[in-house]
Amino acid sequence: MGKLHNKVAVITGGASGIGAATARLFVSEGAKVVLVDLNEEKGLAFEKELKALHGDALFIKANITVEEEVADIFKRAIEAFGKVDIVFNNAGIGRVHSSHDLDYSEWRNTINVDLDGVFLVAREAIREMLKQGGGTIVNTASMYGWVGSPGSAAYNAAKGGVINLTRSLALEYAERSIRINSLCPGFIDTPIIPEESKQALAQMTPMKRLGQAEEMAKAVLFLASDDSSFMTGNSLTVDGGYTAQ
Repeated sequence: MGKLHNKVAVITGGASGIGAATARLFVSEGAKVVLVDLNEEKGLAFEKELKALHGDALFIKANITVEEEVADIFKRAIEAFGKVDIVFNNAGIGRVHSSHDLDYSEWRNTINVDLDGVFLVAREAIREMLKQGGGTIVNTASMYGWVGSPGSAAYNAAKGGVINLTRSLALEYAERSIRINSLCPGFIDTPIIPEESKQALAQMTPMKRLGQAEEMAKAVLFLASDDSSFMTGNSLTVDGGYTAQ
């Protein structure tokens, strides 16, 4: 029996990268998964892939920055599977741009997706988890929520916000059987990183390689499962040693 037997997990940003790797691992551990993404083509194809592996999966196209669409995610998840036990709050964006040339609209868009969207999904998840007596939320932050990086002011600010949002929510709901932790990845070999940048980013990492999406998925599984049953408000940094420098 898998670690997530009969659990229902909502995964935002679930059609590719860390979200998709986590969905595959969750299904292998017995979970039913709800994949949330803006990329409908990839999302539907991935839903089909998971079903072919005898997994229970549902794809929902939704924008996590729109309150009504976030509410609909949970409405449809509960209609399909009856409950939501786990939320991997993973959708996000990232751009490198000199701060003095950064348009305010771009700043707002990054904060809107990477922080506001995380809050909206967490808030809706908590509402459902309070009704059913508990649950687990894992928010994707970043090692850049802990340290600075030139040209990433908006992203760093948002991810730092996710880390402290996680702490605050965890304390608020600790007595209500809702555990809330965050994952802080380093440089991960996913499509979001341009091919021409990968070697340089690997050299910046003490382990001299990029992390793999599957390695992040294992960390999410730890935080989402009973293996971390006495952890809440924690930020698990999985970065090949970058923030130890």
